[in-house]
Amino acid sequence: MKMHYLCSLRVLSILVALVLLPKLGSAQEDTNPFWQQVQFGGGLGVSFGNGNFSGTISPSAIYNFNSYVAMGPSLIFSYQSNNVFNATLYGGSWITLFNPIREIQLSAEIEQLRVHTEVKNNFDILIKDNFWNTALFLGAGYRAGFVTIGLRYNVLYKDNDSVYATAWNPFVRVYF
Repeated sequence: MKMHYLCSLRVLSILVALVLLPKLGSAQEDTNPFWQQVQFGGGLGVSFGNGNFSGTISPSAIYNFNSYVAMGPSLIFSYQSNNVFNATLYGGSWITLFNPIREIQLSAEIEQLRVHTEVKNNFDILIKDNFWNTALFLGAGYRAGFVTIGLRYNVLYKDNDSVYATAWNPFVRVYF
């Protein structure tokens, strides 16, 4: 599992570099009109305590078609573990944002994750599972500057979903 985890980190590092380097590599002001409409951002999360750890990184870029509509890709990497469970999740998503007014942001996001899990049962037997998980989130949030805080709903959620505990997920989006 440790080798798989390190390979996943290398792949993620390369993908993040490919997304961010075109914009960060330019020391001069960009005169290409395409890049003037692109914003970078994403998410970063870490939680730990009582033997549990969870870490997620999700770089993202969006293209602003106008002041109302933007869309773009996101990469996702997450690792979670505790005494009997660990999971590595990686994949991507495509988000479409609609801002009917400056302060309100509506969103639709399709997400595809590859999930690798290892669970120890009551007899200390390791059970492994590998699968794809697809989610379709519809959300709404309050936007202030570069930050949007809101709630999204996974319309593809099923009971006993092994990736998300509930169909409702709060979010914080940041785009610069």
